Amino acid sequence: MIFLGTVLIVAVVNDLRLGKIPNYLTYPTVITVLAYHGVTKGLDGLLFSAGGLAVGIGVFVPPYLMGGMGAGDAKLMGAVGSILGARGAFVAFLFTCVVGGIYALIVLVVKRKKCRECIMRYVIMLKTFAVTGHFIPIRAAEDENTPRLFYGVPIALGTLFSIFFESSGYVFPI
Repeated sequence: MIFLGTVLIVAVVNDLRLGKIPNYLTYPTVITVLAYHGVTKGLDGLLFSAGGLAVGIGVFVPPYLMGGMGAGDAKLMGAVGSILGARGAFVAFLFTCVVGGIYALIVLVVKRKKCRECIMRYVIMLKTFAVTGHFIPIRAAEDENTPRLFYGVPIALGTLFSIFFESSGYVFPI
């Protein structure tokens, strides 16, 4: 868990300072963890890690495709999943959603005026999808200063909360 904690700290620092989670953090993490699980537990360990990687990335593909988060966020969740396995990745994802929702509400309250235009853009995209069945992204204007969510923070906190609850003996009925 020290390894996971270190990866999450580096990801949060990079996300807050640079606005992105770099590949030089996520790719080596995934490769190291896949190799570790494969060597220590054989094929079962490799499948455990690969399943977590798939779930971790898979849960964040829709928000990434909608432009709600960066690819680095999805890759970080995949790296977390490769460490925790498929079940652990999903539990961490659920906690990440809760933390991310609280974080987004705080940003909405603090930057209310800037968020109004952003929210209207997403409402129009959802209405268009509901009517046509096609998702058509509407990009922000070049001069529009939309509030940024640094999702590395919710991923880190959600992962740590999930590990805390699991280690305290609570078993999630998943």
